[in-house]
Amino acid sequence: MFPSEKIHLNLPNSDICYFPNFFKEAEANTYYKRLLETTKWQQDNITLFGKTHPQPRLTALFANNDKPYSYSNITMTPSAFTDALLEIKNRIETKTDVVFTTCLANLYRNGQDSNGWHSDNEKALGINPVIASVTFGEARHFHLKHKKDKTLRQKVLLENGSLLLMQGETQHHWLHQIAKTKRQIQPRINLTFRVIK
Repeated sequence: MFPSEKIHLNLPNSDICYFPNFFKEAEANTYYKRLLETTKWQQDNITLFGKTHPQPRLTALFANNDKPYSYSNITMTPSAFTDALLEIKNRIETKTDVVFTTCLANLYRNGQDSNGWHSDNEKALGINPVIASVTFGEARHFHLKHKKDKTLRQKVLLENGSLLLMQGETQHHWLHQIAKTKRQIQPRINLTFRVIK
């Protein structure tokens, strides 16, 4: 097992840890290539403030069951975990002692692909959900802001091979996003493992 540095984000009403080198670079690059080539990526339409437009990233849903996952008026039906996803999932589960049922995969193709402010607080995730977020490919900034205290903000650069773990009451008190950037950047694959109750 590759020893990974652990950085605890000291933010109120939260439990967030960042492991910058959870996967070695060569291993992360291999997973990136496998996932990019073998995943059936889809682009759903999203409705915000009464307007419908293509979601600014590609997604895919995987699970060890047939439970759909709904967010932002989108309902996705899962495929079975691939061998690569099972390997990644097992590694995370060994670290976290959490058995994840579901993975929402995101492909950010360039700097214009993004994910707006939100919390992973869907009813299906239960109270105090554990979200394990893995990054392969281009590093992107992960923004956090407190729901009530607008002065509380944090920015973390999610690097290739990193793991971000959000648990406890984080989703009840914090919003997060991946913002657009005008920089010319390469694609990023983000795997968000979760437990559907």
